[in-house]
Amino acid sequence: MKKTRIIIPSLVALVLVALAVGMYFGKYWLKMSAGLAQTQTQTVTQDDYIKSQVQSAYAILDELNAKVKSGELKKSYAQKLGADILRNMTYGNDGYFFADTSKGVNVVLYGDKTIEGTNRRDANVNGVYYVQEIAKAAQNGGGYTDYYYPKKGEMDPSAKRAYSMYFEPFDWVIGTGYYR
Repeated sequence: MKKTRIIIPSLVALVLVALAVGMYFGKYWLKMSAGLAQTQTQTVTQDDYIKSQVQSAYAILDELNAKVKSGELKKSYAQKLGADILRNMTYGNDGYFFADTSKGVNVVLYGDKTIEGTNRRDANVNGVYYVQEIAKAAQNGGGYTDYYYPKKGEMDPSAKRAYSMYFEPFDWVIGTGYYR
C-alpha cells in the first residue's frame, strides 16, 4: 500500500512532465514547420517573379529579332538595341538583368560596364563555375541556378539564385536573380 502511494503520484508527475515537454516541443515543431513553409513559399514567389522578369526580357528580344527577320533591322543593330534595353531594365528595388554569350562573353551586366566584353566562362566562386551553370540551365529550356556572388560594394560572396533562358537568335544567355 505504501508503495502504491509513492508510485502513483510519481507516475502522475512523470506523465504530467512528459505531457508538458511534449506540448512544448510540439509547439516548437509547429513553429519550425510554419517557418519552413513560409520560407518555401517566399522562395517559390521569388522564383516565379524572376522567371517572369526573364520571360519579359526574352519577349523584348524576340520582338527585336522579328524585326530582323522582316528586314526592318540589321541583326547587329537589333543586338545593340537589345543590350541597351537589358542594361537599362530594372525591377523592384534592385533587380537587374545580365546577358552572356553561350561561350561566356559578357554582353550586359547592369551597373558594371567594365565587365562587358570580357569572358566570364571560367569565373567561379566557392568552386562553382556559375556562368557555365547558368548557361547550362538556360540551354536546357530555362532554369534556376544556385551560386554565390558578392553583393554590389561587398567583397564576400552571398548566396544567390538566378533564372536564365537562352535566346538562340543572338546566342545570349539572359537572366536575373536574387540574394537569398
